[in-house]
Amino acid sequence: MSATPSTSKVWFISGCTTGLGLALARRVFAQGGRVVATGRDIAARGTGLAADERMLLLDLDVTDSAQIRATVAAALTRFGSIEVLVNNAGYGYQSSVEEGDDAAIRAQFDVNVFGLFALTRAVLPAMRAQGRGHIVNITSVAGMIGYPGSGYYAASKHAVEGWSDSLAAEVNPLGIRVTCVEPGPFRTDWAGRSLQQTASRIPAYAETAIKRMEAQRRRSGRQAGDPDRAGDAIITIVESENPPRHLLLGKLALDVVPKRLALTHADIAAWRELTLGADFPQ
Repeated sequence: MSATPSTSKVWFISGCTTGLGLALARRVFAQGGRVVATGRDIAARGTGLAADERMLLLDLDVTDSAQIRATVAAALTRFGSIEVLVNNAGYGYQSSVEEGDDAAIRAQFDVNVFGLFALTRAVLPAMRAQGRGHIVNITSVAGMIGYPGSGYYAASKHAVEGWSDSLAAEVNPLGIRVTCVEPGPFRTDWAGRSLQQTASRIPAYAETAIKRMEAQRRRSGRQAGDPDRAGDAIITIVESENPPRHLLLGKLALDVVPKRLALTHADIAAWRELTLGADFPQ
């Protein structure tokens, strides 16, 4: 009996201790897939995931280059291949732009950006040798839109979006697909336990950064997005013959992102002549 698509793929997922990564690992495993579920102290975090012939649990801090190499090597030793890499590890940091803390900003970029880059680089040789693979980068609506109070988080996700464009151009000819997944608000720990904030003390930001940061905390646990349904959506695109380059998740994402893109197109059209005038005359 030939293997079904779900059982023929090995999924390597970062950030599986909670939230979307954990939900996705459970959904892939439930559908018969093989899963390398990784995260900081994953075995001790009470995730409900259990080691199995189809489930490998590995500790992974994506800011640790040696640990990245070790986990990728262990995954390949165990399963022989990695068909799907889901770069999910990351967290939110909020502050007004003016009051951003340098150490906190750099720490977020180490996880959300540089850790993602390093893990992808470690997996790519195996995918190239296989001649197939799918890299799924979990960014955010903030990868398309910069909200008040979230400038540095948005910057980290915008960085991944732009980098993914270059990655896709390089690896698509090699049989490797790249998708950015842009969720809106989902009922995870993002706005709760894992969210870091530098409180704004400047009254001028009361109606922008301060207001949004306070609202973010209040909505924690009441977001519309369902992590299990998000996991099913990601599985669907991975099994698709023509997966999308971008996948918005949730009604809010579908409401706000097209409007933001329309504003960009309107600016381009309105200033077309000035744009063309910047070249040497023909």
